[in-house]
Formats: sequence, C-alpha cells, structure tokens
Amino acid sequence: MRLSNGRPYLAIPGPSVMPDAVLQAMHRPAPNIYEGALPEMVHGMVPDLKYVAQTSGDVAIYITNGHGMWEAVLANTVAPGQKVLVPASGRFGYGWADCAQAMGIEVQLIDHDRHSAIDPERVRAALEADKAHEIKAVLAVHVDTSTSVRSDVAALRAVLDDLGHPALLMADCIASLACDEFRMDDWGVDVMITASQKGLMTPPGLGFAFFNARAAEQRRGMTQVSRYWDWTNRANPAQFYQFFNGTAPTHHLYGLRAALDMIRDEGIEAVWARHAALAGAIWTAVEHWGEQGPLTLNIRDRALRSHAVTSMRLGAPHGERLRQWCAEEMGVTLGLGIGMSDPGDPNGTGFFRFGHMGHVNGHMILGLLGVVETGLAALDVVHQPGGVSAAAAYLATV
Repeated sequence: MRLSNGRPYLAIPGPSVMPDAVLQAMHRPAPNIYEGALPEMVHGMVPDLKYVAQTSGDVAIYITNGHGMWEAVLANTVAPGQKVLVPASGRFGYGWADCAQAMGIEVQLIDHDRHSAIDPERVRAALEADKAHEIKAVLAVHVDTSTSVRSDVAALRAVLDDLGHPALLMADCIASLACDEFRMDDWGVDVMITASQKGLMTPPGLGFAFFNARAAEQRRGMTQVSRYWDWTNRANPAQFYQFFNGTAPTHHLYGLRAALDMIRDEGIEAVWARHAALAGAIWTAVEHWGEQGPLTLNIRDRALRSHAVTSMRLGAPHGERLRQWCAEEMGVTLGLGIGMSDPGDPNGTGFFRFGHMGHVNGHMILGLLGVVETGLAALDVVHQPGGVSAAAAYLATV
C-alpha cells in the first residue's frame, strides 16, 4: 500500500514550496501592462526587494533563472579578455566560472574541496599576487546548493579592503537570500544576485541583480553591453517596459508581491531565525541517525552549514533508493546529490539533499524527517532510530 496520495511535498532546494497566498495572487486575468495598477505595484516592490537584500543600492529585475543572472552581472561589469577570481566550493562556483569563460573572460579558479567553505586567506594570496590589479571581480557563492556550505562573504570584503584591491565583490545568493542571514551593505558586497524560486517563494523565472555605486561606475566604463542584459534602464526606468526590456512577467510579479508581503509581515530577522531553528532540527536528526550506519552530513562544522539546504551522504546506491521510496511511498521528493559524485559512484547516487527554504515551518520539517526515518527503516539501511524525537526535543528548546 502506498501512502503518497494527497498533496505532494517538494523538499528539494528549489523550486521551493510555494505559499497558497502566492498561488492565489497569480490566479487572475492578464492585466494592463502599460499603465495603472501593475506599474504601481512593481515600483512599490523595489523598496521591499532592497529590504530583503539589506541594501540601499539599486536592483534590476530580469526574466531569467540563476544561470542567466551569472551572465547578466558579468555583462555589466567585466569585458572579454579581462580577469575574474573565482574561489569555488561546490558545483555552482564552477558553474559561474564556466559562464565567465564562455563570455571570453579569463578565470583564475581557486579550487576548494566540496566539504570546505571559501578560505579568505587563499583569496588574499591570489589578490596579493595580482600586482597590476588585473582581477576585476571576485565571484563568491554565499551558499553552494550542491555542497550546502555557507561561506563568509564579509571576510572576503575585509581581505579586499586590507589589500586596497579595487576588484568588485560579487555574491551569488540564489540559495541563501531570505533564508540565511545576508547584509549586502554592511558586508560590503558590490553586486549580489538571486532568483525567485527559493527563499522568495515564487515560481522560477525571475532573476535579480542588486548593485551599489562602485558597480554602477564600473558599468559606465564598459564599452559595450547588450541591450537585454544592461541593468541601467532596468534599475532606473523612464518607462515601465524598461524594467524588463519588454513585456512584464505579469503573473510572476503578482506572486512575488504576495511573497514580499509575507516576508515583510514576518520580518527579515525573524525569517533568518526560523530557518536557523529548522536547520538545527534537521542537523540534530541526521547526526542522531548517523550514530550508527553510513549516514553523514557533508559539512561537518555547524558554523559552515547553510540554513536553506542540507547535503548528506548515505553511500551508493542507498541515497537514490531512499529518494525513490520517499517519493513513491510517501509523496515527499528529496533533492538529488547534484555535483557530489564519488569514485565508483559517478552519478552521485549515494548522496541526497533536503531543501528547507522559504515557506517551511516546524510541522513540515518534522513530517519530512518522519518520512525519511520511516524510509531508512523500510529499506533496512543501518541507522540509529530516534532522529525525529531528537529533532523535536531540539525544537522544544529554541
């Protein structure tokens, strides 16, 4: 007998669970895209987007995904033949580096292992060696969605400032914004990118570039930027269509408005605290299960773990077996072990991930953990029973 009938639970690290308020806001006829309520709503969104990013800088909205945002911000700031520094600690750091190379940008890669956060001292050494200041930007992923590591972005700014290096500091917050604490202005980030489908709780399709005056000045020094990627008019449009370089993504915008209202009502610091508490419950359960058997968290140090996504190793082929059982028998979809292959396991079937970002609460996380513990037992995977009880006890103390 399968118990998967009913509302499914997509517990992957994006697209995240969409609130009913977001879905309901999108369920409406097409609006007038030239004047009236829609332009007024979008202009009113801008301060709320800046609030989530904790910045007084500019924001440009694109109809794209996170990969598009990698290209968008590079197109505005780094010309072909110029150089960027990419300290990579997971698949998405390498992805941003690959995007830059495809645009004709020279990439200096600092290769970290998949269990470690970005090391500021390795970044320091690379910047110190750049005597001619050829490096135009440092591209850092705040939370890598594959490894679930969280890096210290503020520490990278401290290195740049200490050396007096003029490179822009860019942060990929696609997995972390509105989940993990992020303070763009306080941390000295020049450019930050994110997308709609994770902490912003809206369907995939919108991307956002936040940038400060230093980044805007670097844009003005560019000799050529394609009309579509150019953030200048998007951030300060004279006419409404310039927000999107064409037709507005109308129904995504209605959903985003509802999501931003939810974040404002809860308060960004309360959003961060909720994600931290729920992540702690997950870690407690997984660490308990792992007291017996092969299950381990990819990131050993709690201080380096994301509050939005958790990557785990169960060993091939048990990660894939558990994912299939949870989906087919219980209606819960876990994340693939993307970018986490091992020798002898090229497809990463020994890994899986939990997405716990955006519209999640205590009963959803305890339910997720209950399904996983049931699956471990049903599949005869060795583990220490009682992880759900350990997580519940943890939540009782926060």
